[in-house]
Amino acid sequence: MSVRKILTVIILISVLIPAMSYSQSKVGTTAAQFLGIGVGARATGMGGAFGAVAADPSALYWNPGGIARNARSEASVSHTGWLVGTDFNWAGVVIALDRNNAIGVHLTQLNYGEDYVTTIEDPMGTGDRWSAMDMAAGISYARNLTDKFSIGGSVKYINQRIWNVSASAFAVDVGLLFITGFNDMQLGVSISNFGSEMKMDGKNLNVRYDLDSRIPGTNDAISARLSTDSFVLPLLFRVGVAMPAIRMEKNLLTVSVDALYPNDATPFVSTGLEYMWNDMIALRGGYRSLFMDEPIETWTLGGGVKLTMSGNVSVAVDYVYQDFDVFSNVQTVSVTLTF
Repeated sequence: MSVRKILTVIILISVLIPAMSYSQSKVGTTAAQFLGIGVGARATGMGGAFGAVAADPSALYWNPGGIARNARSEASVSHTGWLVGTDFNWAGVVIALDRNNAIGVHLTQLNYGEDYVTTIEDPMGTGDRWSAMDMAAGISYARNLTDKFSIGGSVKYINQRIWNVSASAFAVDVGLLFITGFNDMQLGVSISNFGSEMKMDGKNLNVRYDLDSRIPGTNDAISARLSTDSFVLPLLFRVGVAMPAIRMEKNLLTVSVDALYPNDATPFVSTGLEYMWNDMIALRGGYRSLFMDEPIETWTLGGGVKLTMSGNVSVAVDYVYQDFDVFSNVQTVSVTLTF
């Protein structure tokens, strides 16, 4: 496939997918909002502008087409102390089958914790405890079609649960990554969470119902179950550009920009920088939600250290501090093993 054809495909996708998103806009009415939480301290440290960088296992989230670019296998885990005392965890493994093919698996979990069940009759608690959790698990495959162009996709299962009520869905992600001939500039395009709708169901929706309380003598305790509405998933289209701005001896400065088109919010732009010294010490910064009227996620600042062990094995530890306006801050720590 020629460079011209590849660029034509990317441009067409970049124009058509956002138009489809707007025509199906569901502002404020999508399920599984945890799917919009960025993963990995390196990527979030760059303000989430990682769609065209996609160079570690977190590419399974940002752009699955990128996992084939690294000919080595990697595993990564990250933990985030998320908003209002919740915990957000992510893990991903990428196995390089050869120089052009890779597979990956990933698991996402948002744990809300647990608390006592209270009712009007028992305001101090019934003795039972309730819990809530969001989860997504997926498998991915990517291939380098040429030395410059890669394509990949993921299939994932999504579940949300609160006490004895839950909802599930299946979705796919698709990503493209293209390395141009201009100063190794990379272009990334991805669409995430294209799938079925979610509808809550479970025994906590069971009720006793009186069909007509105005008529005496009728059964006022008929067993029934409440029916909930279905909600679409948070479809997200991403176009990214990344390029080394400075590359000399042991110093590398990468600049990245992502434009995002969600179906449940206004479009916005994320920008990021990464300075790497000797492929060992990194400093990162970024800004998320440019051009949004009232952004909640704003600037990010982080860094990391990469240590080479015996042979080709290396370990990277990364950290990021994210400002969340009225919600104070969020901090993420990631550990990545390359082997």
